[in-house]
Amino acid sequence: MAIKNIDHLIDKEDTFEIVRDRIAVILKAETQSQQTKAIAEAKDPDLWKFDVYVGRSNPWERWLNIDLTNPNINKTPIVNIWFDNSNFDPAASTIIKEQKSVAIYNIDIYTLGISKDENSGQILGDEDSQKQTHRIIRLIRNILMADVNAYLQLRNIVWSRWPDSITFWQPQLDAREVQRITGATIKFRVEFREYSPNITPRQLEQINVTLKRAEDDAILLEAEYK
Repeated sequence: MAIKNIDHLIDKEDTFEIVRDRIAVILKAETQSQQTKAIAEAKDPDLWKFDVYVGRSNPWERWLNIDLTNPNINKTPIVNIWFDNSNFDPAASTIIKEQKSVAIYNIDIYTLGISKDENSGQILGDEDSQKQTHRIIRLIRNILMADVNAYLQLRNIVWSRWPDSITFWQPQLDAREVQRITGATIKFRVEFREYSPNITPRQLEQINVTLKRAEDDAILLEAEYK
């Protein structure tokens, strides 16, 4: 028996890719917007600033082998989004068109801490890093759970989003913990539709109909489709 092929090129992104990139775009747009608002209120915009990456393995490498006495070190916190896994719900899916996917995205946060002296006393690098991490977690959770992002601004394909968990960890290099850098991961669950290819409908350009009668005058139609 001959195998039937899909009648068109699969040339699209799956929804899990679109959602991953949408999370990144929302976070990038909002950190810029919040910095503008902070300036308008005479506050330090750097407290609302973070860099956004997608799918990077070690985005914090820019902090390796740096001169901690350099006042121009780029301490901007790093946020890295990557797709973790997905499960499909057969009960909420169809076998030929769309499947309900429940996906987990990891939103990794990296911050660099540098020891410094303040009026209240000395703040150690690891303490500074943890405080920064808490701040970025706060910003990300508030941004993604804001009402305007209830469906990640993809209302037709996203059903829901939810922060599953937050975990702190220490970045490692060659099995050694990297000092002064704190890491945290927000596991972010998103439910959405994935679509599968269907036969492309063929548009009829012409229908020719011939009216005939049977011997008993019953009406017969002969149609030719083009």
